[in-house]
Amino acid sequence: MKKKIFITDVVLRDAHQSLIATRMLTGDMTAIADKLNSIGYWSLEAWGGATFDSCIRFLNEDPWERVKALKKAIPDTKIQMLLRGQNLLGYRHYADDVVEKFIETAAKAGVDIFRVFDALNDTRNMTASFKAIKKTGKHIQGCISYAVTPVHTVTKYVELAIELEKMGSDSICIKDMSGLLKPFEAFKLVSEIKKNTKIPLCVHSHATTGMSVATLLKSIEAGADIIDTAISSLSMGTSHSPTETMVEILKNTEYDTDLDTKKLAEIADYFREIRKKYSDFESSFTGVDPRILLSQVPGGMLSNLESQLKDQNAADRIDEVLEEIQIIQKDFGYPPLVTPTSQIVGTQAVFNVLFGRYERLTAESKCLLTGKYGKTPAIPNAELVKKALTDLKMDHSVTCRPADELPNELNSLKEELKEKISSATITDEDLMTYAMFPQIALKFFETRDNGPVKIEPSKKKKTVNGEEPVKTAEAYIVNVDGKDFKVSVREEGSLVIAMNPGTNGEKPASKGGNVLKAPVSGTTFKLARNEGDSVKAGDTVVILESMKMELEIKCATDGIISYMTKPGDTIRQGDPIAEIL
Repeated sequence: MKKKIFITDVVLRDAHQSLIATRMLTGDMTAIADKLNSIGYWSLEAWGGATFDSCIRFLNEDPWERVKALKKAIPDTKIQMLLRGQNLLGYRHYADDVVEKFIETAAKAGVDIFRVFDALNDTRNMTASFKAIKKTGKHIQGCISYAVTPVHTVTKYVELAIELEKMGSDSICIKDMSGLLKPFEAFKLVSEIKKNTKIPLCVHSHATTGMSVATLLKSIEAGADIIDTAISSLSMGTSHSPTETMVEILKNTEYDTDLDTKKLAEIADYFREIRKKYSDFESSFTGVDPRILLSQVPGGMLSNLESQLKDQNAADRIDEVLEEIQIIQKDFGYPPLVTPTSQIVGTQAVFNVLFGRYERLTAESKCLLTGKYGKTPAIPNAELVKKALTDLKMDHSVTCRPADELPNELNSLKEELKEKISSATITDEDLMTYAMFPQIALKFFETRDNGPVKIEPSKKKKTVNGEEPVKTAEAYIVNVDGKDFKVSVREEGSLVIAMNPGTNGEKPASKGGNVLKAPVSGTTFKLARNEGDSVKAGDTVVILESMKMELEIKCATDGIISYMTKPGDTIRQGDPIAEIL
């Protein structure tokens, strides 16, 4: 009896998120849209995950315009997004009214399938999004975030699958974000889920550890209905199994996908050329990395960790960070490592390596330890929980559904945004962008009309020793309207102009007090006190956003606070940010 296997291609989202730091521009997607539309995929994953953040943070693109453009250009194929349950696309829980409005807006923009997961597999964090998706009439794909720990078992995963079906899932996805699902374990897990549920099952497995092709094949033999793949030129490494490979493996078998390999090859040729354009963003993790079987870091997170360590001038300490992640995952109650927990644990690992173990807990680490993200699979380290509760001035950890403690925030966000951009009316799309990333959104709204950034192929030239950057003869810092620009004059005479990464205009000179310096590179997120306030040693005076996490900066002495930065400033490690007089 023939059982056709369906394919979701992740080339427009997870593939480039994993391999080139989510930098692909929308124009490079729509240029191949006709051919993608003609293949006959079950769906194309094209939105959500880190794409929303990347669009406004790095590409100067409106993410809402991206999904609308893709839906228009690919009308015959379902557009799929990855949604983080109550986190939506940000790094905190949002109130239920924001969750409902976001999903309503995304459905109108063109999302057909919502793949919904919770990083802790706490289904309480998925109920609001399920309800909102049902209201739109779109497809719900409930997710199991896969991890290999002492507390994650086949029995637990099957119980979760049954619960997701009862909650209203139209299909289920096993989300193996780190390539940890071994082939024979996959056969066992898929077999048990299929015995106990009646809805389609998809398997999503990254290629990082080298097992994904075998894992997908054993999953299919066990009864999986859909598999995630990536077109070959954006596959493997930290991405996924090649689409063409899986199509050919299944050809002329009972599982034949009925997809045309020649058409797929044309798409692969296109993305092979396009990938060259983004070579500066390539992860060095391009082969197989069995260390991931220990650290359990997801594919997309590896390239992000590399980038973050480079920003902190600590690129050579990646192995230390990967080792630290294992310790933190246990101490934090064995959360599966997927956004936002992967980012929380990964950033905490970087801080542990840079400053000493748990010397600086991020705001998000404290929230995870105290139940604000939901129930962790195991009980977290009691001493760390105590420390986090003290810092957050809480008497006890959160035990209810975390969003039950969040008042509706949609109207207040709307009024806040109107005031900040001096407009009487705002669109739902802009409101949602602001809700996800307030600081980044405001900057984006100012520059949006300039259009997407220009990304050109790397100007590096080959030498006998490998890559060597083009030399620059001179470099200057030029200030225009209070903003510093770095102007480099290359040997061939061309100019390269970029914002100076360390400053946003002139910073106030020291008044002779005790100067606080930024311990890491990042952005000034919030000033915790008013200019001229009296402060005591240990008071939080600045909150930095670093590696997408919030870090509190405390003063060491009593005195009067005088700030040397403002919200939105981009700062480098060691920059003065305040002084105590």
